Amino acid sequence: MDSTAVDRFDADRFEAGRNRLASLAYRLLGSATDAEDIVQDAFLHWQAADRQRIRVPEAWLTKVVTNLCLDRLRSAQARRERTVGAWLPEPLLDGDPMLGPADTFEQRESVSLAVLTLMERLSPHERAVYVLREAFSYSHAEVAEILDITESGSQQHLHRARHRVTAARRGGEVDPASARRIVEEFLAAATSGRVERLVALLTDDATAISDGAGLSRKLLRYDTPQRIAAIARAGLKPTPAKRRLAGGTPAVHYALVNGAPAILFVPGDRVVGAVTFDLTEGRIATVRGIAAPNRLVRLAEAWREHEPDAPLITRW
Repeated sequence: MDSTAVDRFDADRFEAGRNRLASLAYRLLGSATDAEDIVQDAFLHWQAADRQRIRVPEAWLTKVVTNLCLDRLRSAQARRERTVGAWLPEPLLDGDPMLGPADTFEQRESVSLAVLTLMERLSPHERAVYVLREAFSYSHAEVAEILDITESGSQQHLHRARHRVTAARRGGEVDPASARRIVEEFLAAATSGRVERLVALLTDDATAISDGAGLSRKLLRYDTPQRIAAIARAGLKPTPAKRRLAGGTPAVHYALVNGAPAILFVPGDRVVGAVTFDLTEGRIATVRGIAAPNRLVRLAEAWREHEPDAPLITRW
């Protein structure tokens, strides 16, 4: 096999694992944009390596991507970008290959917006061990090799990570039909101004987070059902000013985002806003409002290739 054919063969081997590497990077960083950059950097490392000496390419590439992500998390720039009050995970439309694997509850949970947010409380090593074990089922021996730590160190990191995630967890999986019904009721109550119904749909300790329609440098947080209901009523009631900001009259669609129910605001084929919901015991525990364009790039691209159901509201 000549050198050109070898390079093509090795490039094909890398491409065969690209989605898995991107999914790993996304779970570690919570950003699809950063994950894509990391995978491209890993490809450059792959091209520069003596590939004939790499016995297990999947393991080698996993180690490269994991350590590139850890370097990113430790960098001064990343610490500034991810300061408390300024960072949200980048949402992804269900079906995006970056959300895989998704065969088990643990795998699906590890890519939820709730857990991606919770992982900001973990150290980089705790985060890496949690993702490699929970989402990709690597053994502690394999994790130790990837991270250059001991097996007992891997076990300790996993114990701490699981404890922190479990302590802050807000319920398990929700029946899809019930989730849609609750979100439809929330939207109907908010657009019609029925504050009492909104409060009834929220847990007593509900929280809401918004990027201020993409206009606020810091995230806006609300922490009582009454405040959340008031903000939802004000934010989801359509007005001419909001339509101008959206660049048209959006349709409102129900969707699944990172496995959770959501509503998307879509003028034409452009997603200009997303509201996601975490549910527990039949009520809403967390509401996230996301409208900053840089947080919606990949979701918006996926939506243009998506065949949606009929909108919940045709002209908002």
